Amino acid sequence: MTQTSVVLSNSIINIQSDNKDLFYQEQKNEVSLFEYAYAHQLPVLIKGPTGCGKTRFVQHMAQKLNKPLYTVACHDDLTAADLVGRHLIGPNGTYWQDGPLTRAVREGGICYLDEVVEARKDTTVVLHPLADDRRILPLERTGELLEAAPGFMLVVSYNPGYQNLLKGMKPSTRQRFVALRFDYPKPKIEQEILMQECNIDAHLAFKLIELAGALRRLEDNDLDEVASTRLLIYAGRMMSSGMPALEVCRCCLAEPLTDDPLTVEALMDVARIYFDE
Repeated sequence: MTQTSVVLSNSIINIQSDNKDLFYQEQKNEVSLFEYAYAHQLPVLIKGPTGCGKTRFVQHMAQKLNKPLYTVACHDDLTAADLVGRHLIGPNGTYWQDGPLTRAVREGGICYLDEVVEARKDTTVVLHPLADDRRILPLERTGELLEAAPGFMLVVSYNPGYQNLLKGMKPSTRQRFVALRFDYPKPKIEQEILMQECNIDAHLAFKLIELAGALRRLEDNDLDEVASTRLLIYAGRMMSSGMPALEVCRCCLAEPLTDDPLTVEALMDVARIYFDE
């Protein structure tokens, strides 16, 4: 899929606007729920673990609805100006540059804030008037009061496992959204995803899914995260290119999950059960 990337004050903004087919395997009824929310001009909150398909789902829905998508990777230094816009100095003097949120509001596109809880709370407050029935965006620096175009949609996501007292979403913000909970796909669905994304056969996909299931069931370990669908796709692609399976398991499914050498070796002991070479 073709995307345009724009760097704005240390924030990378990806703009998706083409119609090239993007594979997405539906897990439950998330597609119809998103479509209902879009039809009724409701903002959507997607929560789920890392690498479970949240961003791919939003990209798929933007394509399905034929809407431009502005994706913002949120972080501690993200400011309201990064979202809304700022005055810049050019050869002909000062001019105003819209931020991704403002562009989506004007154009009737989808603005997707990935890992929104990573942004400062004084930044996310600017979302409030857009995430209720007002659907407006005040631009204090220009004096404009923008009404969202009919096709505008606000979508945010975060990983509940990363939440703490400092980085939780305020109830006053969360209750403005229709919420969807994502998790790692069921084995049959995840197998189909691997076959499509990695161009591997059903048997190899099944072995990767079985290994992932074993890693996800591990108890009493030092892992902050378990093997994600994203990591399985990485592993499948590398195996399909001819890289030895156990080397792939180490670099894609063990080392990314922990920095502790002993834990890495424990994960590799599990991997050898499924890929004994």
